[in-house]
Amino acid sequence: MQVNIPLKKVIDNSYDITIDTIPTTYFDTKVAIITNPKVAGLHLGYLLSKITAKELYIITVPDGEEYKNQDSIDLILESLFNHRFNRKSMLIAFGGGVIGDMTGYASSIYQRGIDFIQIPTTLLSQVDASVGGKTGMNNSYGKNLIGAFHQPRGVYIDPCFLTTLASREFGAGVAEIVKMAVTFNKTFFEFLESANLKNPDILEDAIKQAVQTKADVVAKDEKENGIRATLNYGHTFGHVVENETKYKKYLHGEAVAIGMVMANNTSVKMGLMSNDEAIRVKLLLEKYNLPTNYNVENEVDFYETFYLDKKSSDSKITFILPVGIGDVKITDECEREVVLSVLNEFGTD
Repeated sequence: MQVNIPLKKVIDNSYDITIDTIPTTYFDTKVAIITNPKVAGLHLGYLLSKITAKELYIITVPDGEEYKNQDSIDLILESLFNHRFNRKSMLIAFGGGVIGDMTGYASSIYQRGIDFIQIPTTLLSQVDASVGGKTGMNNSYGKNLIGAFHQPRGVYIDPCFLTTLASREFGAGVAEIVKMAVTFNKTFFEFLESANLKNPDILEDAIKQAVQTKADVVAKDEKENGIRATLNYGHTFGHVVENETKYKKYLHGEAVAIGMVMANNTSVKMGLMSNDEAIRVKLLLEKYNLPTNYNVENEVDFYETFYLDKKSSDSKITFILPVGIGDVKITDECEREVVLSVLNEFGTD
């Protein structure tokens, strides 16, 4: 005997990404702005001049990737319970990728899901983390291994926040822009090679191109069952770098830059990318002072950590490898010895 539950239906999770000054908005519900002390000190006054609500609360969590954990999630949830938030309430993620990921995850599990909005304040979060609905937190096994796909109701990318960005944070964002170009758009990559992203107008154009690229991919594959996995180019290696350094030495974009170089070197060994193309990518990253080397102390241990990657299975590791500049492939047929030889070539950083 079988009892069928007919749940097939179309759910419209569409939303707009606004690249402009934040509009003045009133929310007829309870709203909590999730941020950290650094962002609050720099920009909270500006945001509060734009946003009002029936009830408005500020929740601050510690700043840094090492605080992207269950303790911070509990802090957010406890505050929501204390203020009696309900399913019509809303969260606003106001910060970088760490804040965006945790706010999205907290909103996905609070009373089985409430709405949230992304207002990213770093270049990296504007071009990558705020778009696409990936949410989560880290644990001792790795980065973003706990989380959910939970799309925001909207994303507001206001370029004014970038005026206070430190040079390392800026470079970390550039790494994600380069990632988009290498994987999907050779013309965009060539534009970046000659462009000065320190120019605000040129930077805004680059942001628009990067966001449009990611939006197109997410629209085709919201929950990463296929093409969206290619956006993890540089991340398979980079996440291991972050894990080995306890998330304290490198910013996420810096680790991704290292990971891109490792992936490129693997592609060169497999005949997917020319050495000249790999050098061009490396030079573009170094143009913005991004690290491109890393001291792999034990290549076997490094390799074994790949198995914790969400894209891998128990017996095979999935790699995202560039095919020249402007194309990319997903493969689980990369020989172990090839990757170990790449890792063995990395010296002191």
